Amino acid sequence: MESSRRILEEYYNDSNESYACPSWAPTVGFAGIASAVVLANIGGAYGTAQAGKGIMAMGIRSPELLMKNIIPVVMAGVLGIYGMIVAVILNGKISPPMQGTRYATYSQFNAFCHLAAGLCCGLTALCSGIAIGIAADAGTRAVGAQSAMTESWKKMGFSGDAGGQANSGNDNLFVATILIQVFASNIGLYGLITSLILSQQDYTCEYND
Repeated sequence: MESSRRILEEYYNDSNESYACPSWAPTVGFAGIASAVVLANIGGAYGTAQAGKGIMAMGIRSPELLMKNIIPVVMAGVLGIYGMIVAVILNGKISPPMQGTRYATYSQFNAFCHLAAGLCCGLTALCSGIAIGIAADAGTRAVGAQSAMTESWKKMGFSGDAGGQANSGNDNLFVATILIQVFASNIGLYGLITSLILSQQDYTCEYND
């Protein structure tokens, strides 16, 4: 009983309010959840739109390469999943006030950790989506242009390595564009890992009857 009274006096005042676990703490935690989902999906949407624009432009001259160059769209779409994963984890960490007593157990320490986790995931996914979109737009257009130029060289009767175009097969340029997009997508992965680490931090106000 004495232990319960000491814990009560340490965390709560007569109005069931606590400096360690204030009533506004869940608002900060939910802001972290919203940041993760919204910013990650903005990045994914931008990357998908930019990549799709480049793919469609390339498909006019080289329609046979459409499915081969769909990879950046998948990479950009995964960014939204990163945000959803972090949001689900953080949502499970936010605790409501205790029923009956209305004592808050969700601390501002947890709240700011969860806000930081959401921002880490959301902002890195946003940057990753922008990088993927720009790289994919330029890369797919370049691959399509090289393919069209190769066909032009062949129609002109060049069977050898005419300026490095006729026999290149687009593989070197295609691999280079994919590598650029992979490293761009890694930015979002770093943010996801950091967010998962931050989400494991925990400090809860305790109250025992």
